[in-house]
Amino acid sequence: MPREVFGRGYDFLPRAEILSLEECARLVRIFASLGMEKLRLTGGEPLLRRNVEALIGMVRGTPGLQDIALTTNGSVLSEKARALREAGLHRLTVSLDALDDATFRAMNDADFPVARVLDGIDAALAAGFSPIKINMVVKRGVNDDQIAAMAHRFSGPQYVLRMIEFMDVGNSNGWRMADVVPAAEIAERTELSLTPLAPNYEGETALRYRTPGGGELGIIASVTRPFCKGCTRARLTADGKLFTCLFSAHGHDLRAPLRNGASDADIAALIGGIWGKRDDRYSELRTSETAALPKAEMSLLGG
Repeated sequence: MPREVFGRGYDFLPRAEILSLEECARLVRIFASLGMEKLRLTGGEPLLRRNVEALIGMVRGTPGLQDIALTTNGSVLSEKARALREAGLHRLTVSLDALDDATFRAMNDADFPVARVLDGIDAALAAGFSPIKINMVVKRGVNDDQIAAMAHRFSGPQYVLRMIEFMDVGNSNGWRMADVVPAAEIAERTELSLTPLAPNYEGETALRYRTPGGGELGIIASVTRPFCKGCTRARLTADGKLFTCLFSAHGHDLRAPLRNGASDADIAALIGGIWGKRDDRYSELRTSETAALPKAEMSLLGG
């Protein structure tokens, strides 16, 4: 969330417009009844949500839900890791774009040091999270010189490293095609001998490799090798909007029926109708012109 956009005085949503933890849990149960097996809590920064551990406890054990994950920037992970584990969180992803502090701050507009994130990762390992997924967005001329260092630092079996082509999510990151480092170049610049791995499941977004250290490296190539046809991800914003694509401009309101007395069956039918009509193909159709069209920000939708 760039500070020049979301700085002091920015008019954030009133608390009443944000889904309560109980409303979130109800929607999780409804989505699970429709076949959702994996849930990811993301952001913005989900660890800034008060009592996020309570939400994990509320949805743990939901029939059909097999996996609960969370993506964090790691800024308060040292303080939260053990509570998250005890609440029932299965998997943890940490966003980390560089090991060099200056590069890290340039990529993330962060006001905390990279050492805090690394401490958080160590705390998460100590709390029992393993393997921990590390997400690195690669931008040419900014942090692409960190590819090899990241690949070597997180090549062990306790990590799953994901290197992600720089995407045009939202309109505030100044995306240009010239800034994209293609997946093939990323793999070469890891300076590792990589062994290709088969996908874990249908619709997996990453090209997977085994590292010499026994870990896993994946490269997400949504710009140069789009995977719209295999996408099975729905995104629900904190204010109850359902988005069927990361690159959408507008979502579908679930908060209103949720608060206006709709039954679980009514909301399930609404979700099913939206999902059945989706025809998103943004990454397959991407041009410099479409990249400039209004889109929801990553801070709203998560990854």
